[in-house]
Amino acid sequence: MNLHGVMAIYRFEMSRTRRTLIQSIVAPVITTSLYFIVFGAAIGSRIQEVGGVSYGAFIVPGLIMLNLLTNSISNASFGIYFPKFVGTVYELLSAPVSTFEVVLGYVGAAATKSIMLGFIILATAALFIDLQIAHPIIMLAFIVLTALSFSLLGFILGIWADNFEKLSVVPMLVITPLVFLGGSFYSTEMLPPFWQTVSLMNPVLYLVSGLRWSFYEIAEVNVWVSLGSVLLFLFICFSIVVWMFKTGYKLRS
Repeated sequence: MNLHGVMAIYRFEMSRTRRTLIQSIVAPVITTSLYFIVFGAAIGSRIQEVGGVSYGAFIVPGLIMLNLLTNSISNASFGIYFPKFVGTVYELLSAPVSTFEVVLGYVGAAATKSIMLGFIILATAALFIDLQIAHPIIMLAFIVLTALSFSLLGFILGIWADNFEKLSVVPMLVITPLVFLGGSFYSTEMLPPFWQTVSLMNPVLYLVSGLRWSFYEIAEVNVWVSLGSVLLFLFICFSIVVWMFKTGYKLRS
């Protein structure tokens, strides 16, 4: 493996975090604080507990997942789209690095930034509520696998996109609504039976449910089913990326 090539891509992508410190770190902290202030005041006063957990604590996994998904996609999609936009992707394709090494550098950097953001949000939440994490290893597994999976999805979107507008279509119009409808800020048990069944078709529900179980041992879906779903999605996204590089889909044209 060409570790020098992988690390060159990784360091270059990570350097963007330092140049956009306010957007990368300060903005999520402020947003998370506003969620606690608004949701805590407006809803927390009416819903004291959900599943034996205070409402403020209940929404923490949902907040982490919301930021994890959107930032993983945006970081990875912009990372590969910009070289396409300026034409430097051809240098990347001709460099002595394999498809796996290119993906490892870009996706690794995007996932690292998202994981860092997840823990920043976790630390911010701890300022407002008394957090308890029942299974830290499972929590870490969900955060890492989710960051990797959706960074791969973002990588796919970055290759597919023809303009900057397309980069924001999926995060804004697909991922964010799915997160809000995936039990992030409420329990699906509050819904009528029909809508509980419909909610099971939302893939984000499995992510939020699994992460919430690692905190409080409460979940809408079996935790192992949730973990298996993340692994399956990771495999599918990686297979698509490999196919894109082998065929040169929107990379060599």
